Amino acid sequence: MAYMDGITCICDNGRTLEDHRPIVGDDVVSGIYRKAAALRGKRILHVNSTYQSGGVAEMILSLVPLMNDVGIRTQWNILTGEGGDFFTITKNFHNALQGQAISFSDDEKGLYLKTNECFSGQMEIDHDLVVIHDPQPLPLIRFYEKTQPWVWRCHVDLSNPDPALWEFLKNFVLDYDRMVISHEQYRRRGMPMEQWICRPAIDPLSEKNRDLTDAEIAGLLEKYNVPTDKPLVTQISRFDKWKDPEGVVDVFSRVREHVDCRLVLCGSMAPDDPEGWAIYRSVEEKAREFIEAGDVILITAEDHLLVNALQRASCVILQKSLREGFGLTVTEGLWKGRPVIASRVGGDTAPDRGRRDRVPPRPDRYRRVCLEDPAGSGEPGARGGAARPGRQGARPAELPDHPPPLRLPGHAERGARRSEHLTAKKRHTTPPIHLRAGP
Repeated sequence: MAYMDGITCICDNGRTLEDHRPIVGDDVVSGIYRKAAALRGKRILHVNSTYQSGGVAEMILSLVPLMNDVGIRTQWNILTGEGGDFFTITKNFHNALQGQAISFSDDEKGLYLKTNECFSGQMEIDHDLVVIHDPQPLPLIRFYEKTQPWVWRCHVDLSNPDPALWEFLKNFVLDYDRMVISHEQYRRRGMPMEQWICRPAIDPLSEKNRDLTDAEIAGLLEKYNVPTDKPLVTQISRFDKWKDPEGVVDVFSRVREHVDCRLVLCGSMAPDDPEGWAIYRSVEEKAREFIEAGDVILITAEDHLLVNALQRASCVILQKSLREGFGLTVTEGLWKGRPVIASRVGGDTAPDRGRRDRVPPRPDRYRRVCLEDPAGSGEPGARGGAARPGRQGARPAELPDHPPPLRLPGHAERGARRSEHLTAKKRHTTPPIHLRAGP
């Protein structure tokens, strides 16, 4: 459960580190306890722009209770924007950081800074470490007397940002002690601080990923009017141009020439993403004939159990992104033993035989894989099931791989039991940020 108390998100899902022991094993859990003991009583503050919808909020929602569970006093604050204009600007920042050419006026940059300045008046910072997520609250560091380490955690693809916007934002990034990204390709040259790699992970015990009974799946699909008389092809993602939902409709139209199936596009509307409804309406218009025939279903509900049920009921899960900070829906589908077809973008693109079909966004590839086994019960589905991610893709939130400033464990343990399902990932060792002594 999560709710707002002023600017602070109060979240307690009832799960503890011990609950993850059967999944990640004794060594990882014991290591976390051992190394977290040195941080007992330290106070950590996370700041981002929403506690609803999207992978960033989901990861923090799982991470905060686990950090508190191991004795690290962790708080999560939510940046409030000035009406819709602020989030329109920062959504365009997101688009520009992922390669779209967008010009920003001095007034837009001024509102961006003013919103952060106003928010700083609502938030006292006396913590031992501050972790700022993504561009929305990035300038906050300018409005405090810095007495502790600050880390910028960027969850978007920085491989090819708009140069003008990056130069503007870099002025704030340079004030930070460390920068944390999701993939080696997102490193920015010329930055004086260390850039750590922290690969996101799903929470295998969350409502979105926990095991469901057949009755639960059937009940959820019935509740949302999703028939099961045809094979389901599903993409779970926000209605966002980078997720290419219109391209998914194009793929589906070609698949439908050969397989009588149904497409479900399911994505909630994030409060900090004002583009969502415009993209939704565009998809709705493009798929109108399919929608009227009942062969395309668009869902905007914020229901993690529904996502879980859709993924488990699908014969094929798509992730046809054009850009992707990481792409955890790929891991979610594999965790559930389903065949996944994803574009070769995002933070987890290394070849790994048997895990998934990571393909360039070409419709003919989607058609061929769907045609192999439209019921999802043969070889493609078997590949998905055999490739269920181990601890690198499904672990206690990001806790074992959390940025080294927290000195949390798990970094050295990666590649142990169950990692045969995963491509080995390069380890990065960096000097710690030293926190003030605890009480």
